[in-house]
Amino acid sequence: MKLSTKQAERLKNKYGEWALVTGATSGIGRELATKLAEGGFNVIITGRRKALLDELDSDLFSAYRSEVLPITGDLSTPEGVQELIHELDDTPVGLAILNAGFGTSGLFHESLLESEVNMLRLNCEALMVMTHYFSRRFVEEGKGGIVLLSSMVAFQGVPNAAHYAATKAYVQSFGEAIARELAPHGVDVLCAAPGPVESGFSGRADMRMSGALTPDQVGVPILNAIGKQTNVLPGFMTKFLVYSLRMLPRWGKVRIMETVMGGFTKHQQVA
Repeated sequence: MKLSTKQAERLKNKYGEWALVTGATSGIGRELATKLAEGGFNVIITGRRKALLDELDSDLFSAYRSEVLPITGDLSTPEGVQELIHELDDTPVGLAILNAGFGTSGLFHESLLESEVNMLRLNCEALMVMTHYFSRRFVEEGKGGIVLLSSMVAFQGVPNAAHYAATKAYVQSFGEAIARELAPHGVDVLCAAPGPVESGFSGRADMRMSGALTPDQVGVPILNAIGKQTNVLPGFMTKFLVYSLRMLPRWGKVRIMETVMGGFTKHQQVA
């Protein structure tokens, strides 16, 4: 799916020619960085794996002649977040896509606490700190766009992915609220809540996902929604799953999602 010239020009006119994409080395983050470069943006890309960042840097420059600034770091640590903010202080970023995150799955009481804490810091704390930084910066500039990566699991409790869904519920609630707070200042906020997407996420979460969307199916719908709405459910499968659950009582949604996630994680063996 290609970002149209008209849509790319709309985004550049609103936010300038520089965009940040965190967690850009795979999946949705890589797709968004690629579509932005294809649309004529210069992009700052971040991730933990330097080799993959350098590879993406080379690919984007070769294909689109975009200026690319790769920044290696671990946003699950306070030091990593502050280092990134320091690097961004002198860059003309007008669009910040806060995509970095990962998930865990399986029964919460059988999970590794260290992994759960690490996920909480990355999915929630790092996102909050980065959003605070860009909120203040964009309010001062009188314009800007912030995209937060939520998930279709954000709208109810999800057994077999209890903590991951809770981190995305935080993102969704936070994003919807600050969208209202920042709108009078000319700053746009979008919560993007995709369904299952084949990416590096599924491997790290130890999930086997059948019928999942591809990053190509969700990237352009997210970019097209920036500055137009507060929420987007990218991809037909995402819309179908969320709208199908919408009329059910909350306990019913939880039961159904328990079955869905149980199917994704049934291959797991607990050590």
